[in-house]
Amino acid sequence: MGLTRQYLRYEPAALFGLVASARAGVAFVALRGERGRYVAVPACEHVFVWDTRKGEKVLILKGLKQQVSCLCPSPDGLHLAVGYEDGAIRVFNLLNGESTITFNGHRAAVTALQYDHLGGRLVSGSKDTEVIVWDVINESGLYRLKGHKDVITQVLFLKEKNLLVTCAKDTLVKWWDLDTQHCFKTLVGHRAEVWGMALLSKEKRLITGSADSELRVWDLTYIQEVKDPDEPESKKSKESSSPGAEGNTEEDETLELDEHPEERIVKCSKVGSIMREGRDRVVTLGTDCMGKFLACHGTDAVLEVFTVLSEEEIQKKLEKKMKKARKKAKQNSEEEPERSVELSLQEQIQRVTNVKASSKIKSFDLILSPKGELKMVLLLQNNVIELYNLDLSAQVPQAVRVSRITIGGHRSDVRTLAFSSDNIAILSAAAESVKIWNRATLQCIRTMECEYALCSLFVPGDRQVIIGTKTGKLQLYDLASGSLIETLDAHDGAVWSIALSPDQHGFVTGGADKCVKFWEFELLKDESSAQKRLSMKHLRILQLDEDVLCVRYSPNQKLLAVSLLDCTVKVFYVDTLKFFLSLYGHKLPVLCMDICYDGTLIATGSADRNVKIWGLDFGDCHRSLFAHDDSVMYLQFVPKSHLFFTAGKDSKIKQWDADKFEHIQTLEGHHQEVWCLALSPNGDYVVSASHDKSLRLWERTREPLILEEEREMQQEAEYEESVAKEEQPVVAGERQGETGLAGKKTIETIKAAERIMEAIELYREEMAKLKEHNAICKAAGKEVPFPVNPILRAYGNITPSAYVLEVFKKVKSSELEESLLVLPFSYVPDLLRLFNEYIQLGTDVELLCRALLFLLKIHFGQITGNQMLVTVIENLKKTTISRVSEARDVLGFNMAGLQFLKREIEAKDEVTFFADATERFEEKKRKRKKKEKMVLAVL
Repeated sequence: MGLTRQYLRYEPAALFGLVASARAGVAFVALRGERGRYVAVPACEHVFVWDTRKGEKVLILKGLKQQVSCLCPSPDGLHLAVGYEDGAIRVFNLLNGESTITFNGHRAAVTALQYDHLGGRLVSGSKDTEVIVWDVINESGLYRLKGHKDVITQVLFLKEKNLLVTCAKDTLVKWWDLDTQHCFKTLVGHRAEVWGMALLSKEKRLITGSADSELRVWDLTYIQEVKDPDEPESKKSKESSSPGAEGNTEEDETLELDEHPEERIVKCSKVGSIMREGRDRVVTLGTDCMGKFLACHGTDAVLEVFTVLSEEEIQKKLEKKMKKARKKAKQNSEEEPERSVELSLQEQIQRVTNVKASSKIKSFDLILSPKGELKMVLLLQNNVIELYNLDLSAQVPQAVRVSRITIGGHRSDVRTLAFSSDNIAILSAAAESVKIWNRATLQCIRTMECEYALCSLFVPGDRQVIIGTKTGKLQLYDLASGSLIETLDAHDGAVWSIALSPDQHGFVTGGADKCVKFWEFELLKDESSAQKRLSMKHLRILQLDEDVLCVRYSPNQKLLAVSLLDCTVKVFYVDTLKFFLSLYGHKLPVLCMDICYDGTLIATGSADRNVKIWGLDFGDCHRSLFAHDDSVMYLQFVPKSHLFFTAGKDSKIKQWDADKFEHIQTLEGHHQEVWCLALSPNGDYVVSASHDKSLRLWERTREPLILEEEREMQQEAEYEESVAKEEQPVVAGERQGETGLAGKKTIETIKAAERIMEAIELYREEMAKLKEHNAICKAAGKEVPFPVNPILRAYGNITPSAYVLEVFKKVKSSELEESLLVLPFSYVPDLLRLFNEYIQLGTDVELLCRALLFLLKIHFGQITGNQMLVTVIENLKKTTISRVSEARDVLGFNMAGLQFLKREIEAKDEVTFFADATERFEEKKRKRKKKEKMVLAVL
């Protein structure tokens, strides 16, 4: 048997160059006891928490693989709910940055999240058109609400009522009664997608944003309030619900789809519209937590801020208006009825100001500071976070930009990367700037403005860098001063490629003007100072018939490979520039290529998704590999080996063996097209740049990589994905309509069910062994030692029934129902007998009752038809009722005790408050008397 080649695994080391992804929203979070200073933003699969005052990253909430699609902080400020592209929701603790709860229910990306006012429930909406309500305290799903026909865009809990409002791209706004879990009202007054909504004026007004420049305003009247004669507010709400002059024309547009009109809970009537300045669709519509300010933005860079008048302010304004009307009527000697004086909608919801950001806004959040300032954080499309303050005490409030977080990344996609010769510095260049990063600390150590960069290299010595631009220029920068030393017009078109010569005396460039130009470094006397400075000198030119896309030297500097737009690669002698070989076979242009360290092989990557490996001696194609699912954008050999990396538009980076023509490893992490990568000179590090604005560093470990194991792991991952995509099991007795189970079948729920099955199997075996052992002891007439199962010994010599309970308790609360749904019925009788045993002992009554009721629901027919289980069910009925009533009594006692303590604390607080107030009053009285005495003395 021949020796197998050993490969070493590359692992993800870091993500940097990213301030925030524009996929999800931005949110203020309470951290270290401060509100309005820290903001949470999505960053690919992670969530970054930034300190807006210092511009520093203070916390990273690490995700797994999927991109973050939604954020929502809890009302207490201690937790952050994060939704992902695969439909998972994870709840993070902001004190330690750890994920405490995971919910799996959606089959597509989570698009909306909202906590109720106590933080005990969480509602989520998704691209799968369904809404799920989760119990955060019990860490389980409550129910799934079905009814929308398109992506859910916003979900809102009502504080006072147990109601939920949802809107979606299907143009509908639905009202759900969470007590009965059904939709009791549908608003169909929109002609296009509903992109956002907000509740105002103590939840008596709903405002919706659609695809036009109108913000539609609806008055809400809760029917119970109207029926109650003792409540004075009912009249007000009834009056406020009557549509104004603006709403009469569109009254017929609002249809109410109710099966039972007498059972209506809320009445919605359109009162008019507020016109936005933007002509495009609403992207985000939101309010601050008090509902005092409303803001919205479209697909442009302007945030429009409105203030919502409170009932007291409306009353004052109305009185003022009536006073004016009376005065006017008196002057005109007319008797005008007072009822005709009304406030228009524009007077009740007033425009405050427009905030112009530096780029397109993707999301925002508002918070009213204790000082009375409105703080606004904006997440922009170009990898920037901006914080604005709005001073409300000013006569004409103007938003002032307080801080801007930009240093951590580029404004546009990075198109070129390079490593310094000492493996320490990384160069990244984009359309507006060149940045130098320290690989060890991942800090940006230098930023220099440049034109649109396409290619780059470190000059030997690592003190200067050269950038090739889209306009055909070569720009030489000095790293010590961060200044541009020289700019040369090198090509008439874009400089697509640059390659350093192996002797390090010069370099070669290829451009869109069909030329390959050779350059050398030279030292010139600087006119301003006596010192010499580095410069670039043009030596010769190679004219070709097509645009040049890529150029590479062979390591011995005898050959030059040139990739052309006609899908071929031409190889020339460097000294004479005579033609040597033509490598043709690709169907689309070759975008990247590289020559290995010994000059025997050349690998070419093309837009036809293939990589071809050629011999450089005769130009024969050794092998063609289908490398990526989209164009191959970059290719580079690992130094001193025949292994190479490719980067593709399919967001993957792959490692290949050019001798055995095998795929070694796939580096997954980027979420969009990978534009370029660079390998360090020692081959230990790979850095890559993507359209998701992130730079990723991969490190070579000492862990050997076995190809067979890699293939097996890949197959397992594919199987797990296929399990998640399978159809969900049908629950017997479940009403197929608006509601459903909250969870979904995943590989975790299947594994949990398998663990329960294994535990019950072990229980059966042990009980059979025990019977056999008892029979042997009886026959022998003496005690024979019973062999203990090693698994039970590992758990501390517990009984088989206690082991089943231990396994059952380890099933995640959010996965319990789905795990029991997968469990075959043959295991259910044993489980019911064990439940009876556990509940009699009073252990984990709540968990066991939840599981018991669910099993009875899904296997009702089989359980009631089984004569063997009649006595078990009868026993369960007695023990469950008694134990649950005991638990309820304990809970009631505890609640009463807590309420008593609360009343005592409140009473103490009131006493201290009044004592403080009395002291302050006495102090003021003393000061006033002292002042009066001083005045009298002066007189």
